Order: sequence, then structure tokens, then C-alpha cells
Amino acid sequence: MSIKDKLAGSVLGFGTAPLGNMFRDIPEAEAAATVRAAWEHGIRYFDTAPFYGAGLAEIRLGQALAEHKRDDYVISTKVGRIVLDEIVTGPQEFGEKGTVFEHGRKNKVINDYSADATLRSIDDSLKRMGTDRLDIVWVHDIAQDFYGDEWLARFEEARTGAFRVLTRLRDEGVIKAWGLGVNRVEPVELTMDLQEARPDGFLLAGRYTLLDHERALQRVMPTAAKLGMEIVVGGPYSSGILAGGANFEYQPASAEIIAKVARIKAAAGRHGVSIKAAALQFSLANPAVAAVIPGASKPERIAEDRQALSASIPADFWHELREQGLVAPNAPLPGDGR
Repeated sequence: MSIKDKLAGSVLGFGTAPLGNMFRDIPEAEAAATVRAAWEHGIRYFDTAPFYGAGLAEIRLGQALAEHKRDDYVISTKVGRIVLDEIVTGPQEFGEKGTVFEHGRKNKVINDYSADATLRSIDDSLKRMGTDRLDIVWVHDIAQDFYGDEWLARFEEARTGAFRVLTRLRDEGVIKAWGLGVNRVEPVELTMDLQEARPDGFLLAGRYTLLDHERALQRVMPTAAKLGMEIVVGGPYSSGILAGGANFEYQPASAEIIAKVARIKAAAGRHGVSIKAAALQFSLANPAVAAVIPGASKPERIAEDRQALSASIPADFWHELREQGLVAPNAPLPGDGR
């Protein structure tokens, strides 16, 4: 059974990173209303992680879903980061992701991809969400500092720890699937080649978007399709810049990125196309993609995402993007028959 089958056909999911107070302090009522809006718009796949606000997103998601039957929705969360009881007195700093969750809970978060930490992380997530089971578990962010020694040690720890534990839990039926949840393509490429612990798919954030997709097209997408390892696309709006925001890769966008987005927006304007619709439909057009999971912290954003999914986009818009070199020549596009 593929990742898509495990998601019960839900091609539009909900990424809960914003519920962890990503970039801003979100009131409890607003967070709850956003999850409620997702449910009312038919979303049944929810992705979360201990990292999001040091457990805050998991807590809020669990509270919001408590009124629904557990069999009626799918949850994925992540392992690799442990939330401690220890409180951080200074700013929450997370390497390449900076202070993205500075408004979250102040619990210290550490990296640990060992077998024991994986089991502990799953148990902690179950308690925070108040649920009896998880459907999909992603190994989170082992790709940070990819070219340094720290990355190599982290990957080896995950290979001999988290990967093996999750394979066993899947084979025992405790979880339905596992894979990596990362924002770089390199660890996905390495993990697809493993023989002793085979993932079911990957959550690839920010690397198969309308703005940034060339590297993933080279090997990840075709190999994943060949092996039956489907991709869940996270961050389809590239940290928000494709949805009216100013960030790319969790930081203020560079002049080069801003200029590229302006060209995409100009083409969208000429064809009467919503850039949100273009972003979501572009990611879903690839046959290796099982679902796309934009994040949201306001109820009205959910309605926009749902409308974007079904919006009509003329073929001439996609042709113009290709002609301008704004999408890769080999990128599958909506309606082009690939």
C-alpha cells in the first residue's frame, strides 16, 4: 500500500508548523479555529512534529482533533528531536532555522536519532496529542549542515537507530509507514539506496515547489516513482514568499529570490492566475507526489488553499513559465499529459 493510499486519498493536508507559533504568537482560539476550518474543508491528513514550538503544535492539534473519531483522520509526526523539561532562558535558536519558533514553548529541544530516543519521542508525541496511535512517522531534519561531520554522525545514528526501530514498528503494524522529513534532497537520495531499512516515502519540504524544484527533478522524483516511495510536499509556498510573505528558507528572501517571484507573479497576473493555485497544482502534477501540506495559522488561509486546489489555470500560463525558464523543461505540469 502506497503513502497515497495510507492518506485515504487526501491530496491536500495540513502542515501544523504555524501552530507552534512559527514567526508569531498565535492565540489559542485562532489556532483551534484554524484546525476546525481544515476539518470543515475536508482535510483529514495532519502533519506535525515535536520541534514545532517545542511540542506546542502537537498539543494544540491533539486538543482540536479530540472531538473526532480517531479512525477518521491521519496523523504524521516526527522523531529525531526530543523536547526536555529543562527551560531555555535565552532565545530559542535552531541552527539554519534560526529563531523561527522563538514564540513557542521554552522547553529545550535536543537532537537524538538513537533507537531509545526514537521510542521515547513517539511515546511523548502520543501523550502530547492524547492519541493512541500514529499513522506515519518521519525522521526529522537529519540533513542540517549536510556537508559537515555533524551531518555524517547524525545520519549514521539515524540509520542504526531510528530507521531500524521504525522499520520494526511498521512491520509489527504499530505504525503504517515511515520515511524522512527533510528540506534537502541529499539524505533522501542516500536513504532510497538503503537495503536494510526501507522507507515508504518522504516528506520533502521546500524542494519541490514552483520556486525551487530543479535538484529534486534530477533524481529524487523519478527514483521515488520507480521504487514506489511517494513524496509528500511540504512548504509548497517556499516559507511563505509564494503566498504573499517575505521569507524564503525561514529567512528574509534574497534579492534574487524576490526578483524570481516577481516574474512568476507577473506571469500569473497576465493570465488571471492565483499564485497559490499555481504553487499547489505544480507540486501535485508530479506523479511521485502523494499530497501537499501547506501550513496555515488563520482559518481563512485554509479556504484559500482549498480553492487554489481546484482553480482553473490556462495552459498558456504554464507554457509561459517554461519559455521564461521559470520551471524546468522536464517538470510535469498540470494538464500536459505527463
